[in-house]
Amino acid sequence: MRYRFYLLTLGVLALDHATKWLARTQLGTERAIEVIPGYLRFSYVSNTGVAFGLFRDIQSPWKPYVFAAMAVAAVVFILVYSSRMPASRTLLQVALVITMGGIIGNFIDRLAHGFVVDFIEFHIRDAFHWPTFNVADSAISIGIALLLVDTLKNPELGEEVESH
Repeated sequence: MRYRFYLLTLGVLALDHATKWLARTQLGTERAIEVIPGYLRFSYVSNTGVAFGLFRDIQSPWKPYVFAAMAVAAVVFILVYSSRMPASRTLLQVALVITMGGIIGNFIDRLAHGFVVDFIEFHIRDAFHWPTFNVADSAISIGIALLLVDTLKNPELGEEVESH
């Protein structure tokens, strides 16, 4: 029954890679599209770091392997945790599979390109600029927010483990 949730993971992956493909083919490094002038722009960025460009300036031949290992460990943790929690905790299961979809989406980018394609750029004119991100980053953020909501709604269930 819980496997129906994994369709969300596939949905996140499909949307993530379709939008990244569009960013690569339609934007390239030379073009930006102002969607909401002064606030939202689409522009192509090759991110060698993690979320929001953290660690992109670190130069190490081990960096891609460390990031890949972290992604694999996170996905394994999510799969194990999900399997031990009741499928009836819908919000928790949705949070986990959405997060996993984002992690896998960026992981595939790293394997295919050696970097993650980012393209969504929020800014407030020249006063504020949020780091460029993508659909996978959004899914991770939304998944973690939903996980927090689930934890706040069910504090007594935080340690609940489904017995088999």
